[in-house]
Amino acid sequence: MSYLHQFVFGIYPYIAFAIFILGSLARFEREQYTWKSDSSQVLHRGNLRLGNILFHLGIIGLFFGHLVGLLTPVAVWDALGVTHGFKQAFAMAAGGVMGGLCLLGLLILLHRRLSDPRIRAVTKPGDKVLLLWILVTLLLGLSTIFVSAQHMDGHEMVLLMAWAQHIVTFKGDAAAFIVGAHLLFKLHLFMGMTLFVIFPFTRLVHVWSGFASVTYLGRAWQLVRPR
Repeated sequence: MSYLHQFVFGIYPYIAFAIFILGSLARFEREQYTWKSDSSQVLHRGNLRLGNILFHLGIIGLFFGHLVGLLTPVAVWDALGVTHGFKQAFAMAAGGVMGGLCLLGLLILLHRRLSDPRIRAVTKPGDKVLLLWILVTLLLGLSTIFVSAQHMDGHEMVLLMAWAQHIVTFKGDAAAFIVGAHLLFKLHLFMGMTLFVIFPFTRLVHVWSGFASVTYLGRAWQLVRPR
């Protein structure tokens, strides 16, 4: 195992997570007026609704799919009687569907943002980098489906699960599990982790507000007293 591999997959995840959390807190504390999604709907509606729905539906499905798929202990799947091969096939199918929806929505949003002169004029360089970064990350993730199809035993998937679970439990041998992983998996992991690095400096911070809005459902009643 090279020092570069150990750094990227054993140390970099913690650096990325630290920047993700501390950067988000600093952004909220110092630049609250920039804490928004910068919607361009008033400039040109076009296919915004369709692209927006497809993109968010796909990316939310991918996020929680990765979360459950990677962090659920293998022992739990074994106890439920779910074989590694079946889990891999299901992950490939679900990831393909959610990834396809996300890709279609992202392409619609990209075309809308780059083809309309008014929207293009207010598009920041960071917005372009963010959208292209997500696009490359997504394409790499979808391409791993074809790699996985060449071996349906679920072995490599289990190694990726072990890597993720050892990372979140702060075990120093995490990087060793994916030394032999296919290059596409490694590139996808690096791009995904780096997405957390750039998160606090882009419009993605509005995701925090989306999760926080759940607390709105349990808010206290507003008391209005008559004069």
